[in-house]
Amino acid sequence: MTARETGGTPTVATTPATTTRDGGPSRRRWPELLLPLGITGLGVFTLADATTIAVTGAQNTVGPRAFPFAVGALLVAAGVAVVVAVLTGHRGEVEDSEDVDATAGTDWVTVAKLTGSFAALVVLVEPLGWPIAATLLFGGTAWSLGARPVWRPLLVGALIAVGTHVLFTQVLGLFLPAGPLGGVIGFG
Repeated sequence: MTARETGGTPTVATTPATTTRDGGPSRRRWPELLLPLGITGLGVFTLADATTIAVTGAQNTVGPRAFPFAVGALLVAAGVAVVVAVLTGHRGEVEDSEDVDATAGTDWVTVAKLTGSFAALVVLVEPLGWPIAATLLFGGTAWSLGARPVWRPLLVGALIAVGTHVLFTQVLGLFLPAGPLGGVIGFG
């Protein structure tokens, strides 16, 4: 209805302060606030850490602090915007798909496998080098998510890892640890 149809007074649908837009209790908002608060915190950390970057005297070009400051500011702005949206009642929609069971719990075994694959990359990248560690990361991640047979994601992971290593070291001139493959052409 318009304001004219209701005698000049606009009507606004309101919900009580103790409920959210979907009618659930407001205390259920906190899980939706975790991610945007984390993003905001990451942005603040990025901004604070960017101030520690050493800059030489006079520079007339964009310095090394510009990109971290821009990323940090965008992270803070995005995180605050989502926090405000959640607090004003805008909630995420429940996933609606024939392949998704919204009532199913978290598969902690898969989460542990994925976490282990990433932890293996962090631990093994220096001694084994990027090509081997990234191959294990990709293969372990694909295996965790159900890829079978295991050799196939390991092969694809090896191709991706070698490709990114060559791209970074040969094309971009950036260092990635080569590990025992350091003597092989393209890895040194």
